[in-house]
Amino acid sequence: MQMHICGNGKGTEAGGRFFRRMGGIVAVLGMFVLAVSVALAPGVASAEVSIAMITDVGGVNDQSFNQSAWEGLQRAEKELDVKVAYIESKQDADYGPNLETLLDAGTDLIWGIGFKMADVVLDAAKQNPDQKYAIIDFAWDETPKNLVGVVFKAEQASFLVGYIAGKMTKTGKVGFVGGMSFPVIWGFEYGYRAGVMQANKNVEVLGQYAESFTDAAKGKSIANSMYQQGADIVFHAAGGAGDGVIEAAREQGKWAIGVDRDQNYLAPDNVLTSAMKRVDNAIFNVAKDLVEGKWQGGSTISYGLAEGGVDIAPTTSKHVDAALLADVEALKARIIAGEIVVPFSKETFATFEVK
Repeated sequence: MQMHICGNGKGTEAGGRFFRRMGGIVAVLGMFVLAVSVALAPGVASAEVSIAMITDVGGVNDQSFNQSAWEGLQRAEKELDVKVAYIESKQDADYGPNLETLLDAGTDLIWGIGFKMADVVLDAAKQNPDQKYAIIDFAWDETPKNLVGVVFKAEQASFLVGYIAGKMTKTGKVGFVGGMSFPVIWGFEYGYRAGVMQANKNVEVLGQYAESFTDAAKGKSIANSMYQQGADIVFHAAGGAGDGVIEAAREQGKWAIGVDRDQNYLAPDNVLTSAMKRVDNAIFNVAKDLVEGKWQGGSTISYGLAEGGVDIAPTTSKHVDAALLADVEALKARIIAGEIVVPFSKETFATFEVK
């Protein structure tokens, strides 16, 4: 487990050293203790809000949703004047202890980043009803009043990049590489498959799961296999494992489609587009609600195209012509209007019809 706290954008190493924004105070509280709400400098209101997040095993520099979440917190630090921090999880067993660390520190809002933390976050919320929690990529039928779930209609952005892939493939075969087989990732897969179908019913979609969000070598191996089978475009929703997909595309001179963030910078000539999931916006918006006294505890917040929570990457125009982009914009409008309902599972995909 690594613990970092940021003031003015500066991180620290595990072991308790950190920088405070208030007067440059530096404190040591002992191993893995996060001081986000103690020893305020004179003149700083004691009500200053502290928000911290626990990453999934991909880490804060995963080029994906953990990194996007941290960018959202950094924006909150800058624009809302809140104290922010993160703890990295190296394995699933770190989730519980990391939650305890932030709870003991008196953090106002604790984020769990990723569906794998659902059980431990729910348990923590039930055991500590006065502590506020939030989680990315999970929702419950009954959510405790001190917990907020945030989910994304990732299938909508995936549909759009699938449409682009279906229109731009020259081989009539494209691929999808998932991280772990779980409902959140199924949304990416079946949204993508539907988008390809919308573009061209005759295009074949290869699909495989890496069963990892960190194994870049596995992602690369799967992508290379798909390229060898004739696919010329491969979309990944695999976190760090997806870095291997993009590397394979670069080496093979093929196309990859990124996820969560605009990943074109990882291989500018080979990342065709990205299905963006604006975790950063969600993190910032919840922070803003908290600061403004509009905490939505006990609820699930859903972000789709209509809410600006998902979209294709801004760099898409580098490789996709204006006519196709215009078609994509028309599809966005039809999705937002409810004319096209994008599938998010095997069952909903089975009934999907091109309209």
